[in-house]
Amino acid sequence: MSEPISLLVLGLGNLLCSDDGLGSAAVARLESDYDAPPGVRVMDGGTLGLSLLPYLEDSDQAILVDAIRAEGEPGTFVRLSGEEVAPAVRDRLSPHQVGVSDLLEGAHWRERYPRRVVLLGLVPETLELGVARSASVEAGLPELVERILEEARNLGYEFRPKAPDLARSRGSQLVASLLGL
Repeated sequence: MSEPISLLVLGLGNLLCSDDGLGSAAVARLESDYDAPPGVRVMDGGTLGLSLLPYLEDSDQAILVDAIRAEGEPGTFVRLSGEEVAPAVRDRLSPHQVGVSDLLEGAHWRERYPRRVVLLGLVPETLELGVARSASVEAGLPELVERILEEARNLGYEFRPKAPDLARSRGSQLVASLLGL
């Protein structure tokens, strides 16, 4: 990496382990519905672990998005910041979290840890092998995306909703007129 990142929004998790993939799903929704402001990089880090180190090290601030083991019912929103983040990813929730812990430790050891790190996520219901998320986590994803937007806004970065796809909009209007709606 050679270009500094003012804010990194990094989705984490394994899409093949049910609710563990919620970080990637939230970031995908963010990217499909919003344009990031200048200086903000939105990434699906999946289970890439230490290969994400250059991105984290080149970031002034980071919002990590992941499944988080915490008090509360499945689908409950969780926000951790500062010193709370490392312990939350140190205990293995799933196989990828060893990589997240190593990623944060690597940035510390190299003295290139972002000035601010926030972990946003939901309490998972299941981490079993499967590509479908639980109903409780799926229901919580819109709130999680809103919380990412709010966190970015509080840090001084305003995401803009993407303009509706004109072709899709015209196609929907055509279908509606053909159906007499």
